[in-house]
Amino acid sequence: MKKTLFIIGMTLVLLSSCTTPKYTVFTEDLKREYRWSDRELSSIQFYLSRDIILYKVSKQGESAIVDGKVVIRDGEEIDRIVIRHGTPGTLVYNPVYDRFGVSFEATGKDKFLMFGPSQDSNGQYKLLAKEWNKGYGLVTYGDEVYRTNSGSAYAALMIEMDKLKKTTYRTKEAQGREVSKN
Repeated sequence: MKKTLFIIGMTLVLLSSCTTPKYTVFTEDLKREYRWSDRELSSIQFYLSRDIILYKVSKQGESAIVDGKVVIRDGEEIDRIVIRHGTPGTLVYNPVYDRFGVSFEATGKDKFLMFGPSQDSNGQYKLLAKEWNKGYGLVTYGDEVYRTNSGSAYAALMIEMDKLKKTTYRTKEAQGREVSKN
């Protein structure tokens, strides 16, 4: 019995010592508060808050009319790029103060997605598109234009942030005040 309690106790100690990263959504307020330079921003590891799937039709199907019926000879070929939730990325392009080009590719700097502060989400840096239509957005990735579903508009940049808070208290004790006797 003592052995079992010891093993359970040690397991709890080991599990409590393991910490999972704490992610914070990157916002305009956060950027302003810490006044990070472009160089500092490029050394921050960004993460994606939700999946983004880019797609484009690379080959249209061919069709012919045979005996009054439309016959499709070849199907479409669709190129997809999937960037999963939690994928790490780095700032590779910063054209203006409030726009980030973040690359999630292992090599090269030419394939990136643009992010900027969203007024609807308290300044969270969310995916930007050339245009958003009802069901999809158009984004440039490398030198090509891809579509992405409208849900990708909610994909935000996150950072891992350890807040080291040291609270200092200065205490003064009131001595009290009496009514003066005149």
